[in-house]
Amino acid sequence: MKSTLSSMLRGAALLGLFAVLGGGLLSGAYLGTRDRIADNQRKALQEQLGELLTTVEYDNDPSLDPIAVPDLQPGKTTTAYRAFLGDEAAAVLIDTITPAGYGGDIRLLIGIRANGTITGVRVLTHRETPGLGDKIDLRRSDWISSFNGRALGHPPVADWAVRKDGGVFDQFAGATITPRAVVHQVRDSLDYFHNHQAKLFAKSPDNA
Repeated sequence: MKSTLSSMLRGAALLGLFAVLGGGLLSGAYLGTRDRIADNQRKALQEQLGELLTTVEYDNDPSLDPIAVPDLQPGKTTTAYRAFLGDEAAAVLIDTITPAGYGGDIRLLIGIRANGTITGVRVLTHRETPGLGDKIDLRRSDWISSFNGRALGHPPVADWAVRKDGGVFDQFAGATITPRAVVHQVRDSLDYFHNHQAKLFAKSPDNA
């Protein structure tokens, strides 16, 4: 009986030791990769922002100058990244989501110069139908580039729609909902920028 009890206690002790060692290894692995993961995420963000700022003169790192702003979806917040040349506002990049996609949320990064013109738009995430709605992705087509250089008055606000709705932007054959959602979100983001530009570029901004 004593032998059996001793064996059970030794087994329990070994299991406890293995659990402690396993936990320590996992913790060490996490701590060892956490900084590398964070660094990779920062680099990916810098590349995304830089891609939309190739035609903008700026001398700061926008990825290090984010501000939280109300999203176009009521009750939600999002992030805007600011580019400056010295003390002068150069551009802002707004990370925003439209829930109106055919497959659900479409997350966009929209670059807007201080003069209100678009530097570019990129789709960060989406769940649109392959071969149809996924043409909003620059890797699938150059449709998203049709926003480059646009502004609220170019075209007139009434023309900020897909052609099927009387606007100037192309839709996709068999997939109108997706480009319609993107066009509306870009237009609304330009409107938001126009109404909150001072706060977006304030050195110590309140919620814009």
